[in-house]
Amino acid sequence: MTSLDKPTEETSADDARAVTEAALFEAFGGVRGMVETVLPGLLFVTIYTINKDLHLSAIAALAVSLVLVVVRLVMKDTVKHAFSGVFGVAFGVVFAMMTGNAKDFYLPGMLYTLGLGLAYIITTLCGVPLIGLILGPVFKENLSWRTRNPGRKKAYAKASYAWGAILLAKCAILFPLYWWADTTQLGWVLIALKIPPFLLAVWLTWVFLAKAPAPIDVFAEMEAEEKAAQEREREAAARSAEQ
Repeated sequence: MTSLDKPTEETSADDARAVTEAALFEAFGGVRGMVETVLPGLLFVTIYTINKDLHLSAIAALAVSLVLVVVRLVMKDTVKHAFSGVFGVAFGVVFAMMTGNAKDFYLPGMLYTLGLGLAYIITTLCGVPLIGLILGPVFKENLSWRTRNPGRKKAYAKASYAWGAILLAKCAILFPLYWWADTTQLGWVLIALKIPPFLLAVWLTWVFLAKAPAPIDVFAEMEAEEKAAQEREREAAARSAEQ
């Protein structure tokens, strides 16, 4: 390795880390996505802690979720994270209203977390780690990592196991509290467990992917093949015209 080669490699590694960070930020919503995830539940538990009014707490949580969607629509921003928050809050509101038990506001989200944690583990055991399915399109590699990039598939498997373990550990804390604790205790613990486990999982994903081989840009490959095919057609047409 020459002295000129080393800076190039370092720059390439820095570029790969930057691409990974940008992709994770896009996939998981960044700071704004975290706020949209936490705010409705925080509002619910705050109001319920103050006045124990299930209906007011539920309506306030649903209202703020809808406001977050409207803000994104006005700003012409992606609404997938805000919409997922609305659906989650709506299910929670329906459950709580049907049973009259304020703790049931949190039950759909807890069941979703349990199912998602199991999905990360099971899909990885089946050879198709879920985090790869989520991030593949973001990195423009789709499913090329499954057969053409074994180092990257290994990184996705590690990241999926990490996500699964973190989510299942979170469930191991929350489900006993659902049975034993009151609504406010469960709510505040759940809020406290929103961001830190998520950040840990995202950080571990970044660590694994930053050390993995670069993604294969299948879209660029398709464009190159299309251009090559068009060039061959032009050459064939030119030869036909000469004859």
